[in-house]
Amino acid sequence: MKIRKGQKEDMKGVLALIQELAVFEKEPDAVLITAEDLVRDGFGDKPLFEVFVAEAEKEIVGIALYYNRYSTWKGKTIHLEDLVVKESMRGTGLGYALYSEVIKQGQKDKVRRIEWNVLDWNTPAIDFYEKSGAKILDEWRVAQMDEEAINYFVENKLK
Repeated sequence: MKIRKGQKEDMKGVLALIQELAVFEKEPDAVLITAEDLVRDGFGDKPLFEVFVAEAEKEIVGIALYYNRYSTWKGKTIHLEDLVVKESMRGTGLGYALYSEVIKQGQKDKVRRIEWNVLDWNTPAIDFYEKSGAKILDEWRVAQMDEEAINYFVENKLK
C-alpha cells in the first residue's frame, strides 16, 4: 500500500469511494459531483481541496479529502471532509494511516485546529477519533442550506 497526494487521474477512484461513503451513510443518491468536477475543483488555479489517496495494486482504496478554512478564533484550520476506506480494506490500519497524513499536514501547515463531522450513529468512527485524542462536540449542531433552500431564500426572503 502506498499513501500519496492525489492527482487528476485519481479522481474516478476518489469519486467511487465518495459514492461508497454515500451508500454507507444511507444517502446513495446524494452524490451529484462527477470526476470532472473533482478535477476542475481540485486542480485548477485555486484548488478547493486536497486529497491523500491510498493505492493498492493500482487501485484507489482509501482517501482523506480536506481543505483549508479560517476560524475567527483560531486562524488557519483544516476541515477533513471525508475519510473513506474501501469496505474490503477496513480494519487494515489504512484509515489510521490516512488520518495521520492529514494531521501531519496540519502540523506542517501550522494550523491551530483540524475539524470534521461524524454521524452520531457511527460509533466505530467516534471511538476511533476519541482514541486518537479528538474531542466530539455534542453541543454543536451542523447547519446546512442545500441548493433548493438557497434558491428559495434568494427568491422569497430577499424581496
